[in-house]
Amino acid sequence: MNPNLAVLGLSLFLWGIGEGMFWFFQPLYLEELGADPIAIGTILGGLAVAMTVAHIPAGYLADRFGRRPIIWAAWRVGLVSAWVMALSQTLPIFITGLIAYGLTAFVMAPMNSYATAARGKLSTARVITLTSTAFNLGAIIGPITGGVIAERAGIRTIYFVAASLFVVSNIAVLFLRKQPVETRLHEDENKRFRFQWRYLGFMGIVFLTIFSTYLPQPLSSNFLQNERNLDYGDIGQLGSISSMGVVFFNLILGHLDARIGFLLGQIAVAGFAFLLWRGNGLIWFQIGYFLMGGFRTTRSLAMAQVRDLIPPSVMGLAYGMTETVSALATIVAPVVAGYLYTAEPVNIYIGGFFCILISLIVSVGYLRRTDERRLRSEPSNQKSEVRGQ
Repeated sequence: MNPNLAVLGLSLFLWGIGEGMFWFFQPLYLEELGADPIAIGTILGGLAVAMTVAHIPAGYLADRFGRRPIIWAAWRVGLVSAWVMALSQTLPIFITGLIAYGLTAFVMAPMNSYATAARGKLSTARVITLTSTAFNLGAIIGPITGGVIAERAGIRTIYFVAASLFVVSNIAVLFLRKQPVETRLHEDENKRFRFQWRYLGFMGIVFLTIFSTYLPQPLSSNFLQNERNLDYGDIGQLGSISSMGVVFFNLILGHLDARIGFLLGQIAVAGFAFLLWRGNGLIWFQIGYFLMGGFRTTRSLAMAQVRDLIPPSVMGLAYGMTETVSALATIVAPVVAGYLYTAEPVNIYIGGFFCILISLIVSVGYLRRTDERRLRSEPSNQKSEVRGQ
């Protein structure tokens, strides 16, 4: 394995521990600070806005000036915003830190393009899912630790511990080596990429898929505490189980064709929505949260499919555009979830389950059409060779 991937993996592992400590508790802490379900959904939607705005500029800058400086910048922004959240004692200041933390999502396009360029003999799907696995191995440890700390010292304390871990992760990421900037294509080739129908069509699939699979998630911690009477320790355990699911699905589905894994990941999240809708016991919630791990794998495999639709010189830009579409879906989903939850808490799972079914049908139809078009575009002499065999 390229040593740069090992450095990136270590940095992500440490970051995963820190983020995992507080991520699943954020809706509960927002509630503790005075936010109601609609406000929580709106705040999380605002977080998603912050996670959206910088993807395309970051991808473009990574293509022009290199990926490593953008990765370093994201790590530093995350460190500062984590300390703002830890030190805040009021809802407005906490939201400021939370939104700033959301901006660090701009690292995804440069980081995925960095990993893709360093993959060696690994497939794009494999290296992206392995990178995600490094983060989620840390995220297995984080929620359990965060739950224990929240029970004994309060939720706020976990932000201090997480911010301290981010300091170590920032030191580790400094050891990444610089990569050369890819030679840019002519403008007409870049234009052909931007308006290529397969890429644009796939962006519609990505939006629908991410919206559907994210809809049941944002208010699940509130649902489990308020409607199913789970405590912080139980919720932290479920967060760790979810990260175990991500690692499992990354390792298993990352070996498959990215399109097949993309569909299977959606099916797993549909299982999560169904079990939290119909289940009524910790064991069912544990199985559901394990299946929820398919969400991150689905998102990674969507990115892996993009690589086949674009030239190398605009890889960062294309990944940034794809991350933007994904983040747009996560802007809308929490707001919709907030209204569904207010009407009836279980509605977030009913709505999510049926939206995922629609997404699966549309995804299968799109993939079948692209296969048919690819077959029709094959040279006639190649078809003749196949017939002669």
